[in-house]
Amino acid sequence: MNIYKNKKPAFFFLIPAFLFMIVFLYYPFLQNILNSFMKIKNLGGAAKGLNDPVYKNYLMLLQDENVRMALKNTCIMIVVTLIGQVGIAIILAMLVDNIKRGAKFFRIVYFFPIVISATALGVLFNLIFQFDGGMLSQLVGHNVNWKELHPLTVMMTPVTWQYVGFYFIILVTGLNNIPDELYESASIDGATRWQRVRFISWPLLHNVVCTCSVLAVTGALKVFDLPWVMFPNGAPLGKTWLTGTYMYYKTMQSPDIDYSSAIALVIVILGVLLSKVVNAIFKERDY
Repeated sequence: MNIYKNKKPAFFFLIPAFLFMIVFLYYPFLQNILNSFMKIKNLGGAAKGLNDPVYKNYLMLLQDENVRMALKNTCIMIVVTLIGQVGIAIILAMLVDNIKRGAKFFRIVYFFPIVISATALGVLFNLIFQFDGGMLSQLVGHNVNWKELHPLTVMMTPVTWQYVGFYFIILVTGLNNIPDELYESASIDGATRWQRVRFISWPLLHNVVCTCSVLAVTGALKVFDLPWVMFPNGAPLGKTWLTGTYMYYKTMQSPDIDYSSAIALVIVILGVLLSKVVNAIFKERDY
């Protein structure tokens, strides 16, 4: 037992992990903060001194209409993510947990979208919402430009569909960790299935739902790949910008590295603040 009292070997084995985090996490993050105050226009280019004034990029953030549009759309995405992804995942997890046969089949079916490449999904849903000859246009009997009429709905539908399975698996795992004895005792006492869900499953699943909500909020802030494939450059007319896609655009398509660094810092700050808010709302409990 004396080996566990000596903590020095543990610190020795943790050194590689600390070095990895310093090189690939903390250093880039601190460098990004510094870059937001510098003059850097091209990716990989050297800084040409400090901005004048140094907080120039943050003033631009307040005046940039695309940033306001991106923040607005991202807030909508957060709400859609919480209700559409986590909400649907909770319902599906509860339903699957209460069936006797076919549970494994439904787990595979619901989880399957998350293993598909976001690029492939973007192409697939582009074909579904295509103006000329798309699946939905064929169903309604005439060509409809869905992307121009309902751009946010078109963009958020595949994002919601893809990640429901991710939260579904987390929630089903949480339900499986609830002891069967609790349900058996409740049944003996005359509890109905709804009462077992309300007074046993939901309270004991509360902390897992809190974790899923934090992941959903932070994920909505940085979602990029699927929206970019479907609506490159914020099309149409910049109506579909998200914080993640607009930051990428300012980095790669319209190089303005110092400004994109400022956007990235705002995303980090919003992620921390919103995760704190979600944690405060759901507030993990001890049972």
